[in-house]
Amino acid sequence: MRWQEVSRETAELTNLGDLVTASVARHAARDALILRDGASFTYREVGESIARLQNRLAAADIARGDRVGLLGENGPAWCIAYLAVVGMGAVVVPVLPDFSAEATRSILNHAGASGLIVSESHRSKAPEGLGTRCVLRLEEIADLGDPDDAPRPAIDEDDLAAILYTSGTTGDPKGVMLTHRNLVQNIKSSMAVIDIRPEDRFLSVLPLAHSYECTIGFLVPFAAGACVTYLGRPPVLSTLLPALREVRPTIMLSVPLIMEKLHDARVKPVFAKNALTRALAKIGPLRRLIHRAAGRKVYEAFGGSLRFFGIGGAPLTPTTERFLREARFPYSIGYGLTETSPLVAGTDAEHTRYRSTGPAINGVEVRIDGGTRPGDEGEILVRGSNVMRGYYRNDEATREVLTEDGWLRTGDLGSIDRDGYLYIRGRLKNMILGPGGENIYPEDLENVINEHELVVESVVHEEAAGLTARVHIDIEQLKDRFAAAGEEASALQERADEILEEIRKDVNTRVSRHARLARMILQWEPFERTPTRKIKRFLYGHS
Repeated sequence: MRWQEVSRETAELTNLGDLVTASVARHAARDALILRDGASFTYREVGESIARLQNRLAAADIARGDRVGLLGENGPAWCIAYLAVVGMGAVVVPVLPDFSAEATRSILNHAGASGLIVSESHRSKAPEGLGTRCVLRLEEIADLGDPDDAPRPAIDEDDLAAILYTSGTTGDPKGVMLTHRNLVQNIKSSMAVIDIRPEDRFLSVLPLAHSYECTIGFLVPFAAGACVTYLGRPPVLSTLLPALREVRPTIMLSVPLIMEKLHDARVKPVFAKNALTRALAKIGPLRRLIHRAAGRKVYEAFGGSLRFFGIGGAPLTPTTERFLREARFPYSIGYGLTETSPLVAGTDAEHTRYRSTGPAINGVEVRIDGGTRPGDEGEILVRGSNVMRGYYRNDEATREVLTEDGWLRTGDLGSIDRDGYLYIRGRLKNMILGPGGENIYPEDLENVINEHELVVESVVHEEAAGLTARVHIDIEQLKDRFAAAGEEASALQERADEILEEIRKDVNTRVSRHARLARMILQWEPFERTPTRKIKRFLYGHS
């Protein structure tokens, strides 16, 4: 694919402080950050607010290299706090609002935070007795007095900019150290993938404390002079749909769950009505016509102006992606990790390939461990200026993932085709070894299970009895079927078990012999998820 050009001014920048200063000067009068039903800031006003906060932090003896925690809801104030801290050479430590008070205190303690910027709703999570020199309320940072320029030390591109503590899917979080070089280079490479213009409108629905939204959904549009609107409340459909109509975003970032829920609510029922519609789903030309019509409605629901809908953070189901392709929806699936700032591979909406995340972005090398030919499968290794310095105060964990020659072991399994397009198979630690030494990917089985109209989500793991699927079904839809058939609700468990057995038998006719399911378990409640909506698999079996 053809990469977009990055402006000469942006290409020459090497640290976040200079990048922010340049963008404020170049786009001063344009809207930068908006809180829906709340405050809005032009680039000039963002610059003034940054200077105010930097003066306040400096007065509290926060200096270059000091760690400052940042905890609060998405919005302009969070963004201003982030830019102020990194712009004065200090290190920002964003904390996900979903973390418990215990986890929050543990993170800030481990990071050795000298300051904390926190919203009132999370103030109770602030640690006591850590010797923090400065605690500021997020709600007051836009009005802290004189906006005169604060003294700013020279920032080197290899200086630490942020420590990100990820919840991950396997227990204890680790602090990922990202430098100014890591973030600035990833910003430039992302801008080369997505053609972002100053007139673009972003609508933010993901947590800013996560690398995906912070870099690509905030720092990238800020560097480009675009405008980002924040919902100010959780992105449930009743909140999201009116905001989409109002903002009419041209660019959005999402996790698969949002689009999958929309697909399951608006598209899947069309094909599940009766035997005839289920048969139509198997006839390619007819299915594509229905998908195209449904896609136009989905596109209009998103405001009717989207040029790019980025999906990342977790795998997208094959059925949902097939719908997006046949609907001609302008989507693209990217691949990245917190440890890579985050983007590793991606493409614009015009060059997507089914089930691929696209090729490696500019300045990043990707190879398959042990792979010698296109299509070979193995662990994905990444090297480039986007790769983290290491895990904060955890040399052992750092050595486990970073090789001596700079390659990051991602823990993900995949392959690369002849054109350099990357395909993700699943997590290395999730892979199950079959009875004959075959590789079994739980994610592949889950995709087949999840195609059933009553299934919401599933997790496959290995037990002594064999492959086991824990399945969360749509209980309300099941109850509706009871009512229509005149059955008693007391038979719910029995009927659910019967349906799970039907699904198991159907799945086993569609997968290899070594990947057949031995058992199905009903999961009554939704699975617990990480902030990027991955299922916390370690809570459900051993996969």
